[in-house]
Amino acid sequence: MCDSKHKKITSFDQNGVGDVGSGLFGLPFTEEESEVVIFPIPWEVTVSYNAGTAEGPTAVRDASPQLDLFDPELPNAWHLGIHMPAVPEDWALESQRLREKTEAYIDFLENGSKGDSAIHDATIEEVNRRGEDLLQWSKKETLAYLEKGKLVGVLGGDHSTPLGFMHALAEKHEEYGILQVDAHADLRDAYEGFTYSHASIMFNALKLPQVKKLVQVGIRDLCQAEADLVDQSNGRITTFYDSKIKTKMFEGTSWRKQCKKIIAQLPQKVYISFDIDGLDPKLCPATGTPVPGGFEFEEAVYLIKALVKSGREIIGFDLCEVAPGDSEWNGNVGARLLYKLCNWMAVSQKRLEASL
Repeated sequence: MCDSKHKKITSFDQNGVGDVGSGLFGLPFTEEESEVVIFPIPWEVTVSYNAGTAEGPTAVRDASPQLDLFDPELPNAWHLGIHMPAVPEDWALESQRLREKTEAYIDFLENGSKGDSAIHDATIEEVNRRGEDLLQWSKKETLAYLEKGKLVGVLGGDHSTPLGFMHALAEKHEEYGILQVDAHADLRDAYEGFTYSHASIMFNALKLPQVKKLVQVGIRDLCQAEADLVDQSNGRITTFYDSKIKTKMFEGTSWRKQCKKIIAQLPQKVYISFDIDGLDPKLCPATGTPVPGGFEFEEAVYLIKALVKSGREIIGFDLCEVAPGDSEWNGNVGARLLYKLCNWMAVSQKRLEASL
């Protein structure tokens, strides 16, 4: 441990009021002093219902200092250091600019494709090109953090944002699986014509040969083509639908037993892709596409802890679709979930001890 970090640990009052002028969670650590880096991507160009998720990184950061750092299962977890660089304003502005164009295009589709199709074809081309640019930029940036030995998580933005990070991980690992917590399957092929649609993230992730398995949990909103893709995947995709999970719980099967079956489908190395709408919408009412059903907060955290207890390694994660709404509630829940993901990833990689 470097001297500067040691001094900050000994002088920092973890019981005090969080400093909103400090870093994520009110922690005082620089990037160099932190073992965990949260990479913010303020992008929501293709969202097809409610907007606002591009402001997710800022909402989570602003709400995070009020979180109490103590966790009885993870003594001194905050000693790890968690750092989030500044939200990139250039990408936020580009998202806003392109979002105006895609809104017009989506209206064009919803009104029976009446109007000048050439204008909208140009929109699709531009959005797809910039989506590729975002992928390559985020891949380069996250790969650089991995090369420095950092534990990395992506904070979106809509659910299209972590694809570049998945590509970066594919360069570091010969194979890995994805645990997707989500209301939606996100298996559409270029939804609405957008190659990098938020609804296409898992379809795109499966193009990576290093992704050997996709395990989806909490799915409760999907189309026939997505269901067919699951059925025809020869076991590469396993989907645990929310209705079936709840039916088993109502009939007496514990969540512990169900988590064991979910985790058994995953390989040793696991990437967690957590769309906040996988939770009950009372916990994320402002998210882009809320759906009735979903998990309680502690049910989701239990699954993450059970994954770590199984001996599997969390190689990275994303948390997406947090939108600020009219209060700090959405950012508050997002910040707490983010803290759990950071810390349990560190436990899985033997950088933090837990009272399991």
